[in-house]
Amino acid sequence: MRDFNEQNATAAVIERMSAAKDARFRELMTSIVTHLHAVVRDVEPTMDEWMAAIQFLTATGQICDDKRQEFILLSDTLGVSMLLDAINNRKPSGATESTVLGPFHVRGAPPRRMGDTISLDDVGEPTLVSGRVLDEAGQPIADAVLDVWQTSSDGAYDTQDPKQPEMNLRGLFTTAADGRFFFRTVRPSSYAIPTDGPVGKMLIAMGRHAMRPAHIHFIVGAKGYEPVTTHIFVEGDAYLDSDAVFGVKDSLVEPFVLHDDPARATKLGLRNPFYTASRDFRLVRQRAG
Repeated sequence: MRDFNEQNATAAVIERMSAAKDARFRELMTSIVTHLHAVVRDVEPTMDEWMAAIQFLTATGQICDDKRQEFILLSDTLGVSMLLDAINNRKPSGATESTVLGPFHVRGAPPRRMGDTISLDDVGEPTLVSGRVLDEAGQPIADAVLDVWQTSSDGAYDTQDPKQPEMNLRGLFTTAADGRFFFRTVRPSSYAIPTDGPVGKMLIAMGRHAMRPAHIHFIVGAKGYEPVTTHIFVEGDAYLDSDAVFGVKDSLVEPFVLHDDPARATKLGLRNPFYTASRDFRLVRQRAG
């Protein structure tokens, strides 16, 4: 086609990739081109506006490194991550609901013994987190692995804060036959996602805040079961109804209960006063095929 114009533009681009050998790739690109062209026709951006969009995406890529993923942050703040999560994690009633992975997960977290602390600097309000990993029938799952990570009491992950020890507030825990888990940590705090990059500027332009409610991240999995990426959110947090990445689900909100009990604190290996939080995770069996 030589006479490429406003009316035939979309059909011309789609026809040009008709020889693509990967049918799924062709399907995806056909939809992307169709919707992208529809947006351009709808808003009729100026050339300067289109260049600003290109510069935004360029800057988003340039700020990424091995510790920061601005494109995940962009996906999260536009609600795309949670939409994808909903589509890809349709579970039966009663199964633990999933939520966003987020950009701060780190592979290779250290295995820890049950009951260990993940707070390597012991800065913050001491907290005991406990619960069980169960199947759909409520039976315990042995050898389930919980990958745990969270912010400090100052609202920063170790990868953001050079003052924290490496792998602070991260760990892997494996359940025994009773499916139970427990570990010591500090109470997480609400925090702002990074705003020093293009995504932060976008949020300001949208008139939005950048806050996430306090939470602890989990990836919970076991052989023969579908893993779940999820959170425990702190009940009463001011940002539960306006999470910057749309990740809150009512079923994931738990009370963090304050205790003033020196004897129990000593027994648990915690400073007094301390908090406790409890959560059971229910996994579903992997589907055949």
